Amino acid sequence: MMREGTYSAWFKTPKGQGTGIVQLIAGQVCGGDGVLTYSGSYEAQGDRFTAIIRTKRHAPGQPSLFGPDELTLCLEGCCRTIPVTCSGRAAEAPDIPFEAFLLYSSPDNAPPPAPRPAPKFNPEHLPKPFWR
Repeated sequence: MMREGTYSAWFKTPKGQGTGIVQLIAGQVCGGDGVLTYSGSYEAQGDRFTAIIRTKRHAPGQPSLFGPDELTLCLEGCCRTIPVTCSGRAAEAPDIPFEAFLLYSSPDNAPPPAPRPAPKFNPEHLPKPFWR
């Protein structure tokens, strides 16, 4: 089952690799990296999912891992494992395989860890100087 929320993404093609952030909410995908934005949709059934993602350049920088900046990725993956894995191809560069690994990020509103009491200071537990 695909968890809704924010994922850190690591992806690669034979031309290189990169990282980004992806949000999956109610069947919609949005996200980006330093130079591209991502938008699209996904469907999950059991432990499998499909996604269609469009990319668009928003800033100058490194070249796309496909060549063209604006493209449509068709992906299939497994959401049973951690990280979530998927692979596919872009219609605009069909000879370039694409793989991605998505690692779920805990929500910002997750409760902080319970405070732990500070240990009591006891000078008797300090190391003794060797020159005594």
